[in-house]
Amino acid sequence: MTKFSESVVEDAALEWFEGLGYAIAHGPEIAPDAVGSERASYADVLLVDRLRNTLFTLNPDIPAECLEEVIKQLQRPDQPTLIENNRAFHSLLRDGVDVEYRLPDGSSKGDKVWLCDFEDPDRNDWLAVNQFTVVEKIGTNQHDRRPDVVVFVNGIPLAVVELKNAADEEATIWTAYKQLQTYKAEIPSLFVGNAVLLVSDGNKARMGSLTAGKDRFTPWRTTDGEETAPKTQPELDVAIKGIFDRHHFLDYVRNYTVFEENDDGKIIKKIAAYHQFHAVRKAIGATVNASQPSGDKRAGVIWHTQGSGKSLTMLFYAGRLIEQSKLENPTVVVLTDRNDLDGQLFATFAGGKALLRQTPEQATDRNGLR
Repeated sequence: MTKFSESVVEDAALEWFEGLGYAIAHGPEIAPDAVGSERASYADVLLVDRLRNTLFTLNPDIPAECLEEVIKQLQRPDQPTLIENNRAFHSLLRDGVDVEYRLPDGSSKGDKVWLCDFEDPDRNDWLAVNQFTVVEKIGTNQHDRRPDVVVFVNGIPLAVVELKNAADEEATIWTAYKQLQTYKAEIPSLFVGNAVLLVSDGNKARMGSLTAGKDRFTPWRTTDGEETAPKTQPELDVAIKGIFDRHHFLDYVRNYTVFEENDDGKIIKKIAAYHQFHAVRKAIGATVNASQPSGDKRAGVIWHTQGSGKSLTMLFYAGRLIEQSKLENPTVVVLTDRNDLDGQLFATFAGGKALLRQTPEQATDRNGLR
């Protein structure tokens, strides 16, 4: 298999993002000292002009001063830890930001400000930036870090891709993983809105969540959900085209993330593996079709091996079912053959309650398409 230098891997990654419809920028081009820069400071991780433009487009009925307050809120995360801020931000991204403003008659109106249009990719702003320098002060220490590729949607950094040189035997994908742990500790502001972490040497690639350990960073093996990618195709190519396809990524961020708390109160962020994501997408289509008057009432079977995450798959499936207006508020019945599975499923569904509370009407409204 071909060996790539780190710069070649980076260039290839940007080319693949560009092929998916992302704009491409190089970090120095949008640095604070660059002409026409989008950043006032290296501490800025939100690209505010892009965010503002999108908010005004998606929320035309919300007063401008209200939208500016939302931007300020996003710039000032107020939770004590990174993962708590990430959970709070994800809720705002998925469910909208609650606002209240005065109407001309003097009355108050409660409303939602949507940060993203989950239905129409073209109404969002897509950008991949390489060598994005962030300077952040933690206590008395100031840290200067430069992740390889940062993926922005509407000016919000939703993914970080860290790359290593496959030709360097000492610089593996796990070296990139360790680098991400350093970034989280030293420039945590970049990860407040993070949805996905990806590490690669150009050949191998692994994806994980903000809290995932090495064993939970897994490959993405398909670009379309239909066929497993050939072994000759670099895993980074498969991961970028499979995860960051704009329709896929919007669906993934919106419907395939869970925050759980263990017995010690530690927050664990879980995101779908490729087989869970595509299995649920297909199962939803089959279920809707089977439930219609012309359907055969048989949605089909998803076969899981042991340890493949069937409880989470069931949760993601239930969450997506609730949003289907054609199903008219479905009831989900779960059958198990062991008591321990009852407890496991209860814990999984309780931890993922944020995915289960949306009605079809709310799902339609939150797209920003009023």
